[in-house]
Amino acid sequence: MNKIKSASDLYQKLQSVKPGSVLCHYSMERCEKMFPIVEEINALKKERNAVILAHSYVAPEIILTVADYDGDSFKLSQDATKVKEDTIVFAAVRFMGETAKILNPSKKVLIPGPLTGCSLADSITAEEVKALKKQYPEHTFVCYINTTADVKAECDVCVTSSNVMKIVENIENNKIFFLPDRLMGANLKNEMKAKNIQKEIVLASGCCYVHEQYDPDLIPFFRNQNPGLLVVSHPECNPAIALQSDFVGSTGQMVDFLQKTDKNAPVLLLTECGLNARMQYEMPERTFIGTCSMCKHMKSNSLENILETLKNPEKAVSIELDEITMQKAKKCIDAMFDYASR
Repeated sequence: MNKIKSASDLYQKLQSVKPGSVLCHYSMERCEKMFPIVEEINALKKERNAVILAHSYVAPEIILTVADYDGDSFKLSQDATKVKEDTIVFAAVRFMGETAKILNPSKKVLIPGPLTGCSLADSITAEEVKALKKQYPEHTFVCYINTTADVKAECDVCVTSSNVMKIVENIENNKIFFLPDRLMGANLKNEMKAKNIQKEIVLASGCCYVHEQYDPDLIPFFRNQNPGLLVVSHPECNPAIALQSDFVGSTGQMVDFLQKTDKNAPVLLLTECGLNARMQYEMPERTFIGTCSMCKHMKSNSLENILETLKNPEKAVSIELDEITMQKAKKCIDAMFDYASR
């Protein structure tokens, strides 16, 4: 749980955040305006018997002040199974809320942000997966967690960016259909080839619009301008970026990697700028370079709409799934937990 006790505490944490986004410039005045909202949210959580989960990509003030659990998709999937409260407010996007609902069918799961979609999750439908399964009947269907519950219900095993390599490597079948992210899939194929693992991997055509826009040709320029630069990227980036990176991993794995490296080495962090902001206040002694690449869906979550969700839960976006879909999707997610634990 957060330990921010005042507007001054909040400012002391956030004043070092300068990722380039207009949403992430923090003054003492702004922190003073935010803090009464923070106090009201934390009071309402107790009153409503609610808990807040927040992905690393949402605005840093949410994670610092009101989130009970934060992290990447895999960690939050695990955290969702520990929740005791009646209501989950999930500061992220809809597919993550669906995962929380699947793992906690008796809980009320609410999404506070008005833009609940995801370019990657929305790139494929359950009907398209059904058609692909007829076309590739011998393949194990592996879906990235950035998919809807309907899509998960049609797949064999779910993966996250932190465990995709391990799980696909351990699947007994050598024929894999990976969806929906073609860039992560291409990185997966390169990793399997590097390990001399022979698997036929067929890819869908989706992508994350945030990670797709990073230009691999800029990396040599940044390295030339910043001696000793560490390039850290997400597996949703172009394979040409992954091949030039010092480390490729999920947001949680990126944090672990940076905690173990020389604090004097500058860092080019190629993922959504929410993590960049988090690293700037957690590691203020480090230099983070590059521009902000922002997800409009994640950044639609705010302290204001979290407060409104707690005040008027009946008006919020509530995750509702039918029983059959939840049962089938849970089987897919449970397979992920099983493979990840091996």
